[in-house]
Amino acid sequence: MSDLDKFKKRILITGGAGFIGSNLLHCMVPKYPDYLFVNLDKLTYAGNLSNLQAIEMAENYIFARGDIADNDLVSELFKVYQFDGLINLAAESHVDRSIMGSERFLRTNIMGTHNLLEISRKHSLFKKDFRFHQVSTDEVFGSLGNEGKFTESSCYLPNSPYAASKASADHFVRAYWKSYGLDVVTSNCSNNYGPYQFPEKIIPLMINNALKKEPLPVYGNGENVREWLFVKDHCKAIDLVFHKGQTGRTYNIGGDNEIKNIDLVKMLCRIMDDLTGESGHEKLIKFVEDRPGHDLRYAMDYSLIEKELGWKPEYEFKRGLMETVEWYLDNREWMEKCTSGEYKTYYNTWYKKRLEDK
Repeated sequence: MSDLDKFKKRILITGGAGFIGSNLLHCMVPKYPDYLFVNLDKLTYAGNLSNLQAIEMAENYIFARGDIADNDLVSELFKVYQFDGLINLAAESHVDRSIMGSERFLRTNIMGTHNLLEISRKHSLFKKDFRFHQVSTDEVFGSLGNEGKFTESSCYLPNSPYAASKASADHFVRAYWKSYGLDVVTSNCSNNYGPYQFPEKIIPLMINNALKKEPLPVYGNGENVREWLFVKDHCKAIDLVFHKGQTGRTYNIGGDNEIKNIDLVKMLCRIMDDLTGESGHEKLIKFVEDRPGHDLRYAMDYSLIEKELGWKPEYEFKRGLMETVEWYLDNREWMEKCTSGEYKTYYNTWYKKRLEDK
């Protein structure tokens, strides 16, 4: 009996050193001690092994550094570990970066996903119970008006290169189910927030800038609406969909927390005032040139996953936001390391240029 045989299942998690991936591993590694989790991550600017210090010594966790588009590497991992399932979280995920240059989004989000699917297809010919879970986004659906919500049958109308790359990947996942019979599930989530999110996204960006007394850049007039999902709620949903979702099915995962960007930033400023004992953070808000193709509103109808799998968000938004701000205030060294190097170059060429233009 090999060391691998003692595990009931062996699961490949791609992008496990990123924001959602690391939170998912924090959730699943201790919950399933009879599963082996192999975390494949390229460790780009947004991947951080320090996110995983709490579980890095666990007997049922292994880290492998590499690119999901690397056929030889991924094939070797499948050969060694004989996976029973794969949860694909590896992605270039920032809209602004995709507008600046989309090539890396094509390579990772489309070609990388295709590589995982093709290797999984071959593997599933003899591993019949293998499951492929594609973790996707609400942005593939495009933009809503002032009313209504996205459902699982909403048309894909992506408006950014990032959203287009995720939409393409989702279509490949469906095609591998229809054409080859691969056991697949897809989940599309609303905007996540919580610990370990890279500080280019709006919530940690505002927290970080507020701490440094730097401007808080808000696109356009701040009227764009997003629905927010606490990452721990999302991880519970991924767990359920992976284990109990119907093959070929897509599940929307929403947070029931719609808010305008400007109102979100003002709420963060009030929390920062309370937690730091320093008032006046709202005075740092500065409106900047709007993002090209900026979607007006996202909102998710999650009634299907609630009906079929019994999931619904548990975190009330203010509570989740408070916990998030507290985490970043308690982990300033983590944030400082994240925002050094490549991030500073990016920030100076994107947000600061818009601040100067205004």
